Amino acid sequence: MGSASTPEALAEDSDLDFTHLLSCVFGIRDHERRTYLTLHNHAGSTVEELAAVLDRDRSNVNRSLSTLHQKGLVERERRLLDSGGYVYQYTAVDIDAAREMLHAGLDEWVDAVHDEIDQFGTDES
Repeated sequence: MGSASTPEALAEDSDLDFTHLLSCVFGIRDHERRTYLTLHNHAGSTVEELAAVLDRDRSNVNRSLSTLHQKGLVERERRLLDSGGYVYQYTAVDIDAAREMLHAGLDEWVDAVHDEIDQFGTDES
């Protein structure tokens, strides 16, 4: 077993940062991660406004926001329009809240991995 397979070597070779961890722990894609980060500078944006900032199609931004909302990374608020109807405004949860969610998600994953390790090689049918 070479040194590249030690935990220390993996950590040194790793290209982990906060945004990469968002993708790993929450299972989100790069465009969803970019949407989340953009919302920090454009809190209260509508799908249309965010699509313009991101230079992406509204339907793609809407899907990204739906995923992020399901994961708890964005909050959605309904705003009534003067002309009738409503529009949703989206805001990213703050970094501290996301950090706590990352810790909790990672802890759950580590527990599941430990369980799998403990079960490896047992005779379960």
